[in-house]
Amino acid sequence: MQGLSKASGTGGAARTPSPEPVPFAPGSVLWDLAGDVRMLFSLPAALVLQVAHPAVGAGVDDHSVFRTDPWGRAQRSLRSLQLWVYGGEQALEEGRRLRRLHRTISGTDGHGRAYHALTPAYYAWVHATAYPVFIRAADCLSRPLDEDEQRRLYDELLQLGDILGIHRRDMPPTPEAYWRYFDAMVHDELEATVVVRELLDPHRPVALPDGSPALLRRLWPLLRPPLARLNVFVTTGLLPPAARERLGLTWSARDERRLRRFGAVVRRTVPLLPERLRYLPLAYAARRSAAGLPSPAVQLAPR
Repeated sequence: MQGLSKASGTGGAARTPSPEPVPFAPGSVLWDLAGDVRMLFSLPAALVLQVAHPAVGAGVDDHSVFRTDPWGRAQRSLRSLQLWVYGGEQALEEGRRLRRLHRTISGTDGHGRAYHALTPAYYAWVHATAYPVFIRAADCLSRPLDEDEQRRLYDELLQLGDILGIHRRDMPPTPEAYWRYFDAMVHDELEATVVVRELLDPHRPVALPDGSPALLRRLWPLLRPPLARLNVFVTTGLLPPAARERLGLTWSARDERRLRRFGAVVRRTVPLLPERLRYLPLAYAARRSAAGLPSPAVQLAPR
C-alpha cells in the first residue's frame, strides 16, 4: 500500500505518460544497496514510516498476516523486494502481481475514512519511504551517500516506481521536491497508529517459524528479548528525526552515539564476510551472473 489522503505534493504538474519500465542492471546505486545484508537493518524503519500513515496502517492491521505469520510475511516481502532490483524482466511481472494482490485491500481507517490500497497517493507513500531510510542507513551502517549518489538514488526510485506501477505524477519529481513532500507528510498525516506501536514494542510476542531447530527453540526465550530490544533501537534510530518526533519517540545524543558505535561494528564486520554472506541470495546470484561467474540456482518467484 502507498500514499496520501490529499494531493501527492507534485505541484499539480501536467500529467505525462509514464515511461516503459526498465529493469535494473549493474552500475546502479540500488544494485549495490538493495542486496547488501545491511539492508535488513533498514527495512523495519521503512515499514514503520509506511504504517504511520493511517490508511496504510489500517490496511496492514486489517489484511496483513504480520501477527500470525511474521517470518513468512517477512520472507515473502524480502524476496519480492529483491526481485524488483535483481529479477530483470521478471521484475516487471512482480510489479503487476503486487498490483493485482492489492486490488482487494480496502476498508476504513481509525478515523472512519475509507481507504483502498491502490489509491495513488497511498501506494506512492509506501514507495517513497525508502528514500530517507536508505540514506540514513547508508550513513550509519556503510558509508554516507554524497549529493550526486543521493540524486541518482532518487532517480532510480522513480524508475523502480515505473516497475511497480506508480505513476511519476504521483511522486515528487526531484529530491528537493521530495523533502518538501516528506515534511508535509510527517506534519499533516503521520501518527502513532496501532501497528506502529506494535512494531516498536520490544515485548511483542514473536514465535519462531515451524520447523525451527530444536536447540534454537530452547534458546529462543533467552534470545528473543535482547534481539527485540536491538531491533526496536535500530529501527528507531534509522527513522528520520522529524518522524521520530511526530511519533513521540525519544532519541537522545547518547542513543545516537550508541547507534554510531553499533554501525561502526557493522561497517567493519560485513566487508570481511564471504560474498555469499554479504549479499542476499537473489542479489548474490545476480551479481555473479552479471560478472560472468557461475551463480547458484535461486527461486525467483515469491512463494
